[in-house]
Amino acid sequence: MVEIGEKVPDVKLLLTGNREARLSDYLGKWLVLYFYPKASTPGCTQEGLDFKEAIFKFRRQSAVVLGASRDSLKAQERFKEKQGFPFDLVADTDEELCEAFGVIKMKRMYGRQVRGIERSTFLIDDRGVLRHEWRGVKVKGHVQEVLETLKALKKS
Repeated sequence: MVEIGEKVPDVKLLLTGNREARLSDYLGKWLVLYFYPKASTPGCTQEGLDFKEAIFKFRRQSAVVLGASRDSLKAQERFKEKQGFPFDLVADTDEELCEAFGVIKMKRMYGRQVRGIERSTFLIDDRGVLRHEWRGVKVKGHVQEVLETLKALKKS
C-alpha cells in the first residue's frame, strides 16, 4: 500500500470510453484520485457532482480528477453519462488500483459484514508522489477541502 511521500505504483487503468491508461500517464499534472463504493448510489452521485461543479477550479490548478470503483465498465459508462461527469471513471474490476491504495475494507451494511471500498481520496503530485490522503470521507464539504489542500501544497 502506497504511503504519503512515496511514488505511486504504475497501475494499469480501464477508463470510461474503453480506454486504457497507466498512473504514469498523468505525470506532469496533479491527480485527484477518488474512490467511491458503488456507481449511481446517492452518496457516490453527490460526490461526483461536487467534483463536476468544481472541475474548472481543479483544471486551473493543472489537476486531473479521476473517480474509481469496482463497478464494471458498462456501469461506469452509464454513471458518467447520466450525471454528465467531465472526467473519467475507472472500472477497477480486478481491484488492482484499490489494493495499491488500500481502500478495500470490511464494512457493516444492513447489519452484516461486507467487503467494499472505503470512500477515500488521494492527491498525487506532478511527479507521481502521493502528497495527501483522505480516508473514511464524508461527502459534504470534501471536494472544497481537496481543492484547498491542492492549492496549499502547490504553493509549498
